[in-house]
Amino acid sequence: MANNKTKVVTGLVRLSYANVWEPKAATEGAVPKYSVSLIIPKSDTETIAKINAAIDAAIEEGIGKFGGKKPNKAALKTPLRDGDIEREDDEAYANAYFINANSTTAPQIVDTKVQPVLDRSEVYSGVYARVSINFYAFNSNGNKGIACGLGNIQKVRDGEPLGGKTNASAEFGALDGDDDLL
Repeated sequence: MANNKTKVVTGLVRLSYANVWEPKAATEGAVPKYSVSLIIPKSDTETIAKINAAIDAAIEEGIGKFGGKKPNKAALKTPLRDGDIEREDDEAYANAYFINANSTTAPQIVDTKVQPVLDRSEVYSGVYARVSINFYAFNSNGNKGIACGLGNIQKVRDGEPLGGKTNASAEFGALDGDDDLL
């Protein structure tokens, strides 16, 4: 169980690159993980403040991984990134921060009444949700920083699908037996 100081339940975020149903390996030979990019509006100062406090707590808890000394935060890789700078060509990331979260275990996915979401088409890149995340220190292969673990997901509402996909119902009308196509 993650320490409460390093765990955050976000406000309303938008899911992007949502691999929440099946784990995927980032590279060949890598451990498959469930992952998602959380798009956090810059106007959600409460969530941003909670994330920054959790990152600071993870730095404190990770001192052992950093050789027993507290490193300068600016020298570490941290997961909270600015969409206006790092994804300037992607409209979905405008005026937002983002965090990439992942886990080797599947997140529980629930609806607004905390009932399990079983239909995989209900949670996709573009949906709006609340997400539990936790932060932890890492030091491997010369890279030091704070990573973000994916907890659970609560779908709040649908959103425009990201990545150019559209729903079939938006592209096709129903056909009856008298149509010329049949």
